[in-house]
Amino acid sequence: MEEQVRNPKQKRAIEKKENIIDAGFDLICKNGYHNTNTAEIAKKANVSTGIVYQYFRDKNDILLAALEKHGDNVFFPILEFAIDEYDIKNFDKDLKKLIENQIKNHKLSKKAHEEITAMIHVDQKVANYFYEKEIEVTEKITNLLLNNGFQKENLKEKVHIVMGIIDNLCHEVTYHKHKSLNYNAMTEITIKLIKDIFK
Repeated sequence: MEEQVRNPKQKRAIEKKENIIDAGFDLICKNGYHNTNTAEIAKKANVSTGIVYQYFRDKNDILLAALEKHGDNVFFPILEFAIDEYDIKNFDKDLKKLIENQIKNHKLSKKAHEEITAMIHVDQKVANYFYEKEIEVTEKITNLLLNNGFQKENLKEKVHIVMGIIDNLCHEVTYHKHKSLNYNAMTEITIKLIKDIFK
């Protein structure tokens, strides 16, 4: 029979669990999932390995908890996207700011993006997290745009396509860095393409 993990109730125990999550995420992003073990996570969190196993079955549980805690900030900063008064003529300013923020976020958390993206291809639980989160983010952005007067027809599909386009641009600028490409021009083309999609 599999031993159940504890759900802490007291403040000190909750803080220990949060420290384990933060330490695990930091180590996994810096050193890689397969190069990190629970003993190292325990040491960084200033707890014993036994304490780690009181709250988590294994480091995969720690990773999933870390994604729940940090995932939005690291992988989905698009959730902070806001439109005050929608005007298709000025929409490019909002888009440019959004793209710049997304690129900045990718650069700040480059190692995390690389490691967790690799995990999506080998860990079904991590893949499921991102599958569900992408749909959740698509729904939230769709509702935001609906509330700002965007046309309803296929809006969810358009949002999902646009998220992929922006993510692809971020990856190109942050990771690929093809010297033959003009990224300023690419950003402007991306903005025009997105505006055309939402017309």
